[in-house]
Amino acid sequence: MIRWFGAFVGYMLYRFPGAFIGFMLGSLIDNMVGNRGKGGGFKQVFQQPSSQRVTPADFELNLLSLASLVIKADGNVNQRELDFVRQYFVQSYGRERANATFKVFNDVIKKREISAQNICALLRQRTRYESRLQILHFLFSIANADGSVSTPEVNEINRMAGYLGVQLRDFESIKAMFFKNPDSAYKILEIERTATEAEIKKAYRTMAKKYHPDKLQHMDEAYRNGAEEKFRKVQEAYEQLQKERGF
Repeated sequence: MIRWFGAFVGYMLYRFPGAFIGFMLGSLIDNMVGNRGKGGGFKQVFQQPSSQRVTPADFELNLLSLASLVIKADGNVNQRELDFVRQYFVQSYGRERANATFKVFNDVIKKREISAQNICALLRQRTRYESRLQILHFLFSIANADGSVSTPEVNEINRMAGYLGVQLRDFESIKAMFFKNPDSAYKILEIERTATEAEIKKAYRTMAKKYHPDKLQHMDEAYRNGAEEKFRKVQEAYEQLQKERGF
């Protein structure tokens, strides 16, 4: 982005005062370029009125945009799914900020075509892998808010997972947390039914480490709660296999 280049050049010439001036000038250029583009960058897509008292971050708007695609995936906009998303945003960001996010989304973004590929590409660049896993868990939670996850919703989330750079095994692990069948525990732990006792124990340690809530301490409370839910599902899967295998 031009603002960071400007800050770098300014710092090289005039140290910190120059970095500040370069950043401000670069920001101005970024905004001008964004406003000229048609559906180009997120700056232009997520631009909001300067009078807005609470300013939603790009991340919140990106997340809400992906949520809207999942909700519409099966052609049925379910009220329970909408309520889940609103409650999640209120819990994460507070009512005032959540309302501001929904307002910008409804006034600006909802009226344009939302590109899951572009949004996920940006999130892939700017978020850690464990955060992207939590995004998938959030999207599945939305789909499950009405009591079941439909095939079109699974396909939509699977498409987003690919754009986010999430490995198929991790996608299947999170997906299995929302489907009860004889293979669910194995899929959550990312192992085959033929796995030995030693392999099950090793898989549990690996998955418990991958999904440990401490990995999301940098994120909001709602995300940390979601991480705890994933961690609990891993524990439940392991305990189920312990009982089935008798170890």
